[in-house]
Amino acid sequence: MTDWPEARPNDNRGGRYGRGSGSAQPEGARVMRQVRRGPAAPPGQGAYGGVPQQPSYVDGQGHGGHDGYDSGYNTGHVYGGSGGPGGGGGYAPQRPAPDWRRRIKVTAITLVTVLLVTTVATYFWADSKLNREVDLSKVIERPEKGEGTNYLIVGSDSREGMSDEDKKKLHTGSAEGKRTDSMMILHTGGNGPTLISLPRDSNVEIPSFKGSDSGKTYPATGRQVKLNAAYAEDGPELLVRTVEFNTGLHIDHYVEIGFGGFASIVDAVGGVEIDIPQDIKDTKSGADLKKGKQTLNGEEALAFVRTRYALAGSDLDRTKNQQKFLSALANQVATPGTVLNPFKLYPTMGAGLDSLIVDEDMGLFDLADMFWSMKGVSSGEGTSMNMPIAGSSGGNLLWDKAKVKQLVNELNNDEKVTVKGN
Repeated sequence: MTDWPEARPNDNRGGRYGRGSGSAQPEGARVMRQVRRGPAAPPGQGAYGGVPQQPSYVDGQGHGGHDGYDSGYNTGHVYGGSGGPGGGGGYAPQRPAPDWRRRIKVTAITLVTVLLVTTVATYFWADSKLNREVDLSKVIERPEKGEGTNYLIVGSDSREGMSDEDKKKLHTGSAEGKRTDSMMILHTGGNGPTLISLPRDSNVEIPSFKGSDSGKTYPATGRQVKLNAAYAEDGPELLVRTVEFNTGLHIDHYVEIGFGGFASIVDAVGGVEIDIPQDIKDTKSGADLKKGKQTLNGEEALAFVRTRYALAGSDLDRTKNQQKFLSALANQVATPGTVLNPFKLYPTMGAGLDSLIVDEDMGLFDLADMFWSMKGVSSGEGTSMNMPIAGSSGGNLLWDKAKVKQLVNELNNDEKVTVKGN
């Protein structure tokens, strides 16, 4: 069998190249149709100037079918050739090695930027939530400021924001207004923190003062009252004025928290572990606790710090429990498990900042200093004590004036406290 048909006399193909053809020209356009890839080879680079571009018989018939099949054989791809015009064989270019130093640098910069932005955003968020409601500029005739910083920390019986169900659950009752349930002075300085409880039944003199709302100045009359009466009469400003007048200690910052806020903070950190020195059962506070180490939730913690009728020392024993628990709470808040865990940190900060009432000059760094100092008290780096008591009169606790004076002098000079309290 031959590739070309026999020529016939009546064959009307004209002069064609091949057997039986009288033409000198080939019929390659019909028989050997080619599909050229890429640009034509430059002049002078044919069979002798380089590798000629080969056709691709995509459909097996040289017509460039639609199935896209190409073995790459005709273009030299199988052997790594360039396949380009005039190109010979060669190796594919190597991918450059990764620049690890640059990648680490970019990653570090990105992480630092994200951390910085998050920190700044958190700061402004937290700062905006502080309730700066107490104006200490209204306090008159203030003593000289000493070394270190003095915080007056107040636990009030405020039920603000609590539902009837909350009041029942927390055994708070439904009394209107608010009174002080606990008062403490926290001194921070170079000789470790000192936490001093001021019993609510302490006998004090109400000095002259300027009304926080009226702005009217009330002269001193020598009235002797329980310390918590000062707060009930004209709020935080008169309480600060009374504490300063009866101690001679300058108060730098004021911090107050109510019942509901206290319980919320405890729940936000997942409870607080504390060692209870004795069984406690008190129907008034709702406490029903067993002796020993245990973790208290918000409801149990509030009952614990409010209990006094079930304690032999009444208010003096209660202040010791309050100091112990607040130090344990500060220690729990300041742990890496809370600070480094956003799922704990933000709820804790939110619960605390929403419920705190502070003075107008109080900042987040002051608040952090207060918490870290209270943690120091619980870890043994500081001192906790009650105000020295000399006796009682008509149900009021009388301070030991000589010891109080010595204590205040040591605090004002930021010296190590040597005075022993009750």
